[in-house]
Amino acid sequence: MSADSVKNFADVAMEKVETFWDARPCNLRHSPREAGSREYFEEVEARKYFVEPHIRGFAQFERWKDKSVLEVGCGIGTDTINFARAGAKVTAVDYSARSLEIARKRVGVYGLKIDFYKANAEELSEVVPVREYDLVYSFGVIHHTPHPARAISEIRKYMGPQSILKMMVYHRRSWKAFGILMTYGKGAFWRLDELIARHSEAQTGCPVTYTFTRKSIEELLEGFEVLETKVEHIFPYRIEDYRAYRYKKVWYFRYLPEKAFRWMERRFGWHLCVTARIANQRRG
Repeated sequence: MSADSVKNFADVAMEKVETFWDARPCNLRHSPREAGSREYFEEVEARKYFVEPHIRGFAQFERWKDKSVLEVGCGIGTDTINFARAGAKVTAVDYSARSLEIARKRVGVYGLKIDFYKANAEELSEVVPVREYDLVYSFGVIHHTPHPARAISEIRKYMGPQSILKMMVYHRRSWKAFGILMTYGKGAFWRLDELIARHSEAQTGCPVTYTFTRKSIEELLEGFEVLETKVEHIFPYRIEDYRAYRYKKVWYFRYLPEKAFRWMERRFGWHLCVTARIANQRRG
């Protein structure tokens, strides 16, 4: 990984990563209702796609009808069930037992069929049977594992000439990274990687958070052909209101025209969305 990527988190134990995400799975508090109920899951989904509407366009759920999808890092299963609802044959993996417990409840509530495995992204093939998938999808996961290159090497084992990889990683040259630097680091840029890891998620203290530029993600994906990269997502809402399930924008975004906001998102968004396939393989 190049110096353009970030600090090396290679010495972080996977147990620390597991403990962190078991304590509070991503999007767990997207609804105040009882976790596990249909109402809870519907509110979680509505909130997620309201705040991150670009996910639907990136995942292209309907495109994978009757196709096989491997999701690496399914969390509590919001994207997972949308692939299944669209008719995909889904295999979902996560390292957090707590997240998988909730995701399985979700599948039961909606009467869907999904194969779940508990595994970390760096050791997929030790747990998940190796076969070729039409899509390998990983949204917001690879930047949280100590050795991203190992995860990509494992993912490659599940791809063939026709397979597509869609993954989101955090964007280094983003409004959020700048905000973290100025708010918590008072401009101490040499502490940026440490600060981003601590403040990248709703709960502080994430043990691993890499960020990437377009250049460094292409370096990570050596051996792949990058078909598209898109930068998306600036979170515009006041945190204290958002936690109370109110959507009130911070003052400077309230007065920014929508076109100007979208211009910012496409350049300084927090989500670097990448579509790729294995390079130099014969395709039918």
